[in-house]
Amino acid sequence: MHRFRASSLGEIMTDPATIDKSLLSPELLAIQAKKNKTDEERAILAPYFDRSLSAGAKTAIENVAKEFIYGYDQEVSSKYMEKGLMVEDQSIALYNEVFFTDHEKNKARMSNQWITGECDIFTPRKIIDIKSSWSLATFPATASAGEDRMYEWQGRAYMWLWDVEEFEIAYCLVNTPDELIGFEQPELHYVDHIAPELRVTRVLYKRDRRLEEKIRTKMEAANVYLQQVIKTIANEHDHIISEEVY
Repeated sequence: MHRFRASSLGEIMTDPATIDKSLLSPELLAIQAKKNKTDEERAILAPYFDRSLSAGAKTAIENVAKEFIYGYDQEVSSKYMEKGLMVEDQSIALYNEVFFTDHEKNKARMSNQWITGECDIFTPRKIIDIKSSWSLATFPATASAGEDRMYEWQGRAYMWLWDVEEFEIAYCLVNTPDELIGFEQPELHYVDHIAPELRVTRVLYKRDRRLEEKIRTKMEAANVYLQQVIKTIANEHDHIISEEVY
C-alpha cells in the first residue's frame, strides 16, 4: 500500500460531488437518484461518499501513478515556498521569542499504514507547523483569516501520526530575502520594525478521531484507484509491472 504524504492529504480528502456508482447496489443507486432525500437516506449514503474520490483527488493520484511508472518525484517550487525554506530558522526563532519557548526543527519522519509525514515542531502536547508568510499583504492578521482546509488535513495527519491532541498553524512574518522580492513594494517585505507579537498568528485545531477514520477510508480508496491507474498506464504501453505495485 502506498503511503500518501501528509502535505498532499488535502487534495485527496476533498469531498466528491457524487458517490462512485461502482460502490452502490441498485437499491442505493435509486436512493442517490432521488432529488429530495430524507435524513435517513442521506445517512445511509454518507459512508459511500467517504469511499469515493473527487475529480481533484483523482488527478492528484494520477500524478502519483505517473511518478511511479516513469521513476521521478516532482518537486513543486515557487518564490513563496522558496522563502519558506530560506527563512524557516528565522520564523522558528520569532515564534520562540514571542512565546518564550525553545522549540527546534523536528527531524523525524513518522508513518503508519496509510500516511507519512515530517512535521515542523513536535511537543508532547501539540504539533506546530510554521508557515512563513510571503509579505504583509499575505500575512493573516487573525486566526479566522488563517484557517485553511489543506493545512488542516495536513495537521490532522500529524496528530494521528504523533498521537497528540492539538495541531497549531503558526503564520510567521519575517523579512523576505532581497533576491526574492523582485519588483514588489519593499515595505511589504521588510518587517523587522513591526513588534514581534504582531508578526505571529496562530490557528489551533483539536484532534478528531472520527476524521482520522475518514482519512483511513479515503486512503484505502485512493490506493485502489492508484493501482488501477498504474496498471492502465502499463497496459497501454505494453509495460510489465508486478501484480502488487506498492
